[in-house]
Amino acid sequence: MPDSIDEKLLAALRENGRASTAELARLVGRSRTSVQSRIRRLERQGVILGYTVRLAPAHGPGAVRAHVMIKVGPKEARAVTAQLRAIAQVRLLHSVSGDADLIAVAAAATVAEMDEVIDRIGAIAGVERTTSSIILSTKIDR
Repeated sequence: MPDSIDEKLLAALRENGRASTAELARLVGRSRTSVQSRIRRLERQGVILGYTVRLAPAHGPGAVRAHVMIKVGPKEARAVTAQLRAIAQVRLLHSVSGDADLIAVAAAATVAEMDEVIDRIGAIAGVERTTSSIILSTKIDR
């Protein structure tokens, strides 16, 4: 379980995953070797799964993004999830409480492609209903 220093370290990495160990050490008030050890431990524990590049929406495929709320029939979640995994434009899939059972975050190059993706999701056996919201802008992305 991460302690308060680990939480500060994780917050700093969320802000800048390319920060040097020296910079991270300064931010969390620990030595470089202590920070290196903490990062290795957090990686081993599966708290830190990896490092990535976040692109601006205008760069690369995925300029059109949407949240697709999905209502699934009884006992169909596993099969629907497997089918959603096969759709490359589905970037994230969350199991949620409330009216929807799943929320997919989809990214496509064009509105027409997004329309096709949403239709494809709706056509999956076991999907009872979808409700979609196109993302117009992102106000906070940590």
